[in-house]
Amino acid sequence: MAEQKEPFCVLCFGDSLTWGFNPADRSRYGHAIRWTRRMQNELGADFYVVEDGLNGRTTVYEDPVMGDKNGLAHLKTALKAHMPIHVLILMLGTNNLKTRFGLSAEEIAMSLTLHLDLAVKSDCGPNGDPPKILLMSPPPLGPMAGMPFEAQFSDRSVFESHRLAQQYKLKAEEFGVAFFDTGTLVSASAVDAVHLDAQPQAMLAEAVAEEIRKFG
Repeated sequence: MAEQKEPFCVLCFGDSLTWGFNPADRSRYGHAIRWTRRMQNELGADFYVVEDGLNGRTTVYEDPVMGDKNGLAHLKTALKAHMPIHVLILMLGTNNLKTRFGLSAEEIAMSLTLHLDLAVKSDCGPNGDPPKILLMSPPPLGPMAGMPFEAQFSDRSVFESHRLAQQYKLKAEEFGVAFFDTGTLVSASAVDAVHLDAQPQAMLAEAVAEEIRKFG
């Protein structure tokens, strides 16, 4: 009997946009809707898509209100838990825009370099090599007036969110990793100005799957 080929492992590491937060009722989208699971279907059985999304996750900060949300600490565990990882997808930053952190787009991107540095120096890819990396910038926030998360995000948060993609692109170039700006394809929901509606999930799944195939 021929030995079965191991699937190409893709680790999706992020926050509620990766977890699949439904802005309509604050539940979690099911497997038939959220982009990570749809991407699995798009890629097929030769790929193994691992979801590691957490609501409220930041890049490197402990959240004084929500508690254990430090993404850098979580990533160290995730890389070991899911190895060997062929491609690591990183999409964080939205929660860093909260007023309580007071961060600029440059500072948020700079904090993500700690994730990139950790990943490119790790042995969690095939044959003890580091995984390939796809850095994704989240879609910008929508106008916050009257929205459910208005108390957590300011006008400055919205302004800085529109500057994230350019700063992330610079970091991707610095580390020699792939980059994808999700804001060119999807927008934050009109329901809460933060998360993704159900309809754009399919488009995002198809687009990210195409990026993953480039790593072949």
